[in-house]
Amino acid sequence: MLSFTSHSPAETEEFAAATVAPKLQKGDVLAFRGGLGAGKTTFTRGLARGLGATDEVSSPTFALVHEYAGDPALYHFDMYRITNFDDLYSTGFFDYLDCGGILAIEWSENIEGALPENTIRVTLTPDGENRIITLEGGPF
Repeated sequence: MLSFTSHSPAETEEFAAATVAPKLQKGDVLAFRGGLGAGKTTFTRGLARGLGATDEVSSPTFALVHEYAGDPALYHFDMYRITNFDDLYSTGFFDYLDCGGILAIEWSENIEGALPENTIRVTLTPDGENRIITLEGGPF
């Protein structure tokens, strides 16, 4: 387990880019937990930068998935509106599991039963103006 207290969005992004991204491997799945505004997309922005992606990172709320070219590629999902297996299947999620990229999944609790056994859990907990970021699984 790895825990980090971030004092700003910039620190959250830098932590993801410099500490987390270098430890990830092709096929890793990161399942985010944290309420609205907890920093999930900010964390993903750092991951993308740490993996070499230069695209602007934004929440995939309406698109459901954004793809960022990096090494390896990063696939950023928003499962907020997913309520059943058919919804999940229509996102292409299961195909992405086998594509050799890294998956970052916001609102992962909505698809808990479909997550791979070796999923890395990332919890972002507000603590006043700070965020406590906890990673469990994989190399953490």
